[in-house]
Amino acid sequence: MVRRHAAVVLLAAALAGCSGSPAASPQSPSRATSSWSGPIMPSTAAGPYPVERVVDGDTVIIDADGERLRVRLIGIDTPETVQPGTPVECFGPQASEAAKALQDGRSVYLEFDATQGQVDRYGRTLAYVWLPDGRMVNQVLVRDGFADEYTYRRPYRYQDLFRADQRLAQQELRGKWATGVCP
Repeated sequence: MVRRHAAVVLLAAALAGCSGSPAASPQSPSRATSSWSGPIMPSTAAGPYPVERVVDGDTVIIDADGERLRVRLIGIDTPETVQPGTPVECFGPQASEAAKALQDGRSVYLEFDATQGQVDRYGRTLAYVWLPDGRMVNQVLVRDGFADEYTYRRPYRYQDLFRADQRLAQQELRGKWATGVCP
């Protein structure tokens, strides 16, 4: 099972790295609202996989065909809530609740990015997480002020988009950027 999943991850990452801009997936459901102006889920996205548990704002556990995967969302960072030896950070509980509201009880799709590798130093699978309605969880969390854009070592596919969304969230005082929320 692990080898089969690793092969799927490798194939999806290779295809994503060669695809240029994301293409619409023939299996992509229609958007929930016409107000969504984010990218379109690429046809190389793997899934759907049921969400087993949302760990915090930027980490989720999914069931990938019987294999339990801890997934770290690429391009974002949320305030800590569960890191051992670290106090709960300002707006961390709200970021975790927002992630849960988006993903709990749902199945998601994973998009891999060859520029980021397959796993991080903690063994978490690195991916963009897509909802069945066509929204990307990573982007929604940044756009709504629950996460910061975060670049680890090298640029990633949606870096410019996430940075623009963070600027907009700051300008519109959304989420943690609201006046007086966090020092």
